[in-house]
Amino acid sequence: MNTKRIVLVALLALLLAVNIFAAGQAETTKTEGLDRSKHFITVATGPTSGLYYPIGGAFSSVFQNKLGYKSSAQATGASAENITLILEKRAEMAIAMSDAVAQAYQGFGAYEGKQPASELRALLGLYPNYVQLVTTSRTGITKFTDLKGKRVGVGAPNSGVELNARMMYEAHGMTYADSKVDYLNYGEAIAQLKNNLVDAVFVTSGIPNATIMELGTSSQIVLIPIEGEGLANLKAKYPFFVEATIPADVYDTKGDVVTATVRNIMIVNASLDEEVAYDLTKGVFENIGDIQASHATAKQHITLENSHLGVDIPFHEGAKRYYSEVGM
Repeated sequence: MNTKRIVLVALLALLLAVNIFAAGQAETTKTEGLDRSKHFITVATGPTSGLYYPIGGAFSSVFQNKLGYKSSAQATGASAENITLILEKRAEMAIAMSDAVAQAYQGFGAYEGKQPASELRALLGLYPNYVQLVTTSRTGITKFTDLKGKRVGVGAPNSGVELNARMMYEAHGMTYADSKVDYLNYGEAIAQLKNNLVDAVFVTSGIPNATIMELGTSSQIVLIPIEGEGLANLKAKYPFFVEATIPADVYDTKGDVVTATVRNIMIVNASLDEEVAYDLTKGVFENIGDIQASHATAKQHITLENSHLGVDIPFHEGAKRYYSEVGM
């Protein structure tokens, strides 16, 4: 009799545990009537050689493994392609540089003559991208105007990097016609620099950038400053650029280098369900440690306190609701 009671108690305990587990699982996929498991969140990132990919992957991992959405990170050509993916609703979320987003939203610069992309919305600001004009000691290039007549990798056509390169030339009173430009993504362009097939490469990313660091294993890295009149012209016309310094110890350069930065932001389409946008924003900050673990840059910059930096377009209504709840 005692044995039967023991077995019965054990079975009841097991049944209770199963019910508690099932309830917990339901809670991870459903919240206030939102069935997360029915939503697929594609996060558009960038080339696998850059920071967008691992950081975007961390967002996707949180959405799937912590919140219960179906999600994947998609490698792309970065900002310009990502903006298109959001506008065409082929991705639910994307990382893009705020300068490219501002141009698309307002219809100027690279988006001159196009219909303003008024449906773009922000979820949060991420981290600063540093304009890194990279060369090696063999080229003798030390200042921006030395790019005249040189072979320069300016980024994939209409990518965020390439849009930045165009503005840098403009700010220095130059055009692409002053150089021999190659439209390569910066991973490919750095490989060309190693093989002496280009003389300088534009890289716009967080620091340190793994591709640039790898270049340093075989060559003496030289970073060309964006400073003086060129920087002043840039900031006067495009106020989303901010002056910053790349410390010498980042790439073992001979000194600190002054340059321009522009913030990355996470964007969505205004048509994204408000409850989903709210839930994703809340989920990011409730699992911010997972996001920050993806890269040192994420750890330093992606915080609730920094969530509005560099955002020059409206926030999604769902994100606004979350920020209101936390007093922002």
